[in-house]
Amino acid sequence: MRDPYEVLGVRKGASKEEIKKAYLELVKKYHPDKFKDNPLRELAEEKLKEINEAYNILMNDQYSNYEYSTYEQTSLYQQVRDLIMQGNIAQAEILLNQNPRNDAEWFYLMGIIYQKRGWINQAYRYFVEAYNRDPGNYEYRRAKEQFEMASRNYEWSAYNRGYRRHDDCNICTICQIIACWECCCDNDIGC
Repeated sequence: MRDPYEVLGVRKGASKEEIKKAYLELVKKYHPDKFKDNPLRELAEEKLKEINEAYNILMNDQYSNYEYSTYEQTSLYQQVRDLIMQGNIAQAEILLNQNPRNDAEWFYLMGIIYQKRGWINQAYRYFVEAYNRDPGNYEYRRAKEQFEMASRNYEWSAYNRGYRRHDDCNICTICQIIACWECCCDNDIGC
């Protein structure tokens, strides 16, 4: 990651108020919602991710140790992200578990791992924890909200003991279609 002061466009040693002001201005400028249906949306998301990371480093007083611990942490998280992108979920999980952290990024990455495995409930819990630890991070908020929106589209079905989409075809719908079809065929309508 680039120098967090450079990313936010503030001088080294800037006060927390100056950092926060610069951060809020950049969030407004690069928020992906401003780029709906625009090919620059993905670029804005990446830029916002970098802005959030820089802000977190500076606001958590980690920059004094940035050369060492934050670099190592960022490097670890980048390795995990790379492994996930390569589809090597097992190795990404091993790497995270060998280096347990108590920060939002750790929980977010673990959520992605569980999501890739299809363990939706566990993934959602990790995304919520990441969001709770850093509610200002767009990436964490987006992951949490996507799960919440998806869960609204599903309902519990006692019949099949699982979840189904509202618009999915079920056995009752199939029976109705067959009955209607037979009715039409009995009246010699196009059969």
